[in-house]
Amino acid sequence: MSKTVRVVIALLFAGGALAFYLGHRSKDRAGVQIGDDAPRFTLQALDGSSLSLNQFRHQVLVLNFWATWCPPCVEETPSLEKFAMETKPLGVQVVGVSVDEDPAALSKFVAAYHLSYPVARDPQQALSARYGTFKFPETYIIDRNGRVAEKIIGAIDWQDPRIIAFVKSLTPQNPGQGE
Repeated sequence: MSKTVRVVIALLFAGGALAFYLGHRSKDRAGVQIGDDAPRFTLQALDGSSLSLNQFRHQVLVLNFWATWCPPCVEETPSLEKFAMETKPLGVQVVGVSVDEDPAALSKFVAAYHLSYPVARDPQQALSARYGTFKFPETYIIDRNGRVAEKIIGAIDWQDPRIIAFVKSLTPQNPGQGE
């Protein structure tokens, strides 16, 4: 095989590898989008129970990625807790996924803020990476069929009537919505 042919083959291989990498990297960066099936997961909650996407089937799931060291996350925690309490009777479940590395600090935070919703740890950020989350807090509202209905980047006021109305529109009390 001539030197020119080897160079051409090497360049084609390198170009193909680069195209493959860039194609997959851009998909990963975009993460999960509205309308996508939510990536399945199983995590251990702080109380030792197992949490998986499947167990929330037929419920609206508010999946909140956060950390105790994140000021906007801490700021939104009280309104998210209140939202969780108010919407749970409607079939809405909030799950916090903390990327904290220190389980003791996380447990102390959960106790101090009296969080009633389950909190799981994702210290290696494996699940948050699968969702495409890199800025905290980031929240995914997942409908009763396991599809992403909304993606919220950054802290919000969970007592905002627009958010409450949107989530209520996805609940079983509103037939025809989120189907």
